[in-house]
Amino acid sequence: MSEQKLTEHLAGNGPAKDELQVAQDWMREGRNLAIATVVETWGSAPRPVGSHLVVDEEGNFEGSVSGGCVEGAVISEAAEVIESGEPRMLEFGVADETAWRVGLSCGGKIRVYVERLG
Repeated sequence: MSEQKLTEHLAGNGPAKDELQVAQDWMREGRNLAIATVVETWGSAPRPVGSHLVVDEEGNFEGSVSGGCVEGAVISEAAEVIESGEPRMLEFGVADETAWRVGLSCGGKIRVYVERLG
């Protein structure tokens, strides 16, 4: 994933799309995919429970689970899930040193489940 693609995505360039429809379309095209879903939040969180981010094996993505560098970390993890087929539960929060490194310093915590589709 390029920094420019992530910046454009976070800036909201382009029309909003339903991530589950995008996933279905991409699966029909034969792409290998992972979907990341916000499954739990505490305190101030950028996206609500149920938010999705769909990622293909080439680093294309639609949707959002957080924003900022957290999004980039989830996309990287999704690439590994696509390759291995093993799902992962990710946690980001202000109490975690990782949170500051990836930009979730808003005082909240999120838990994101990442699984391969197809």
